[in-house]
Amino acid sequence: MDHTSSSSYCIECRLANFCLPYGLEASEIGQLAAIIKNKRPLQVGEFLYLQGDQCLSLFAIKSGSFRSYVSNSEGMEQIIGFYLPGALMGLDSFQSGHFTCSTVALETSAVCVLPLNLLNELCAQIPRLQLQITRILGKEIAADHDKIILLAHRSAQEKIATFLLMLSLRYVALGFSDTQFNLSMRRQDIANFLGLTIETVSRQLTDLAKDGVVTIKQRDVQIKDLSLLKALVGHCLPSIL
Repeated sequence: MDHTSSSSYCIECRLANFCLPYGLEASEIGQLAAIIKNKRPLQVGEFLYLQGDQCLSLFAIKSGSFRSYVSNSEGMEQIIGFYLPGALMGLDSFQSGHFTCSTVALETSAVCVLPLNLLNELCAQIPRLQLQITRILGKEIAADHDKIILLAHRSAQEKIATFLLMLSLRYVALGFSDTQFNLSMRRQDIANFLGLTIETVSRQLTDLAKDGVVTIKQRDVQIKDLSLLKALVGHCLPSIL
């Protein structure tokens, strides 16, 4: 792993409110920044970690995006999530000390590496840091609940509309446009995640375009009518990705 130490990086990072520095004082953020390592950028298709690997570090996304999936003994894959800047990855390892899924870059991406032994020591010194990790875990659980509802009780149209709205909410929270963004994931990835066929995903996106809800050119998405998209999702708006 090629990495170098970070110093004041966390204080200046625009993602601080979504990551571990949230709620910490400046001196505490400095302590956190001191343990962070910068891993070289990952390219499309490059693995951050593999299912079954021992967890030695957590990873915070600085830029780019990732998908996580689990595979069975026959090699069949099920995508369990997509992750954008600000997300903290590796929390699934807390129970056994090993990653329960594989995580791969969807585009050129960069992460902050948080060595677990140093992070645990720092949590003992900074209660607010431990509280923030607990808050992030709670957010992950809430998001998992939304995914279960999405996959179990929604039509194909509702699934696609909810997926686009989840991305919209995430991007606007990061300070980007909530109506124009890029789909870094392939349509077959979206289909796998939502439990649909690729043909169904393509058909539903085409129907949304015909209805004037979105415009899609290759992987570029423009939401033309955000209120209508929210109406398709219904009253149970999803948690942010």
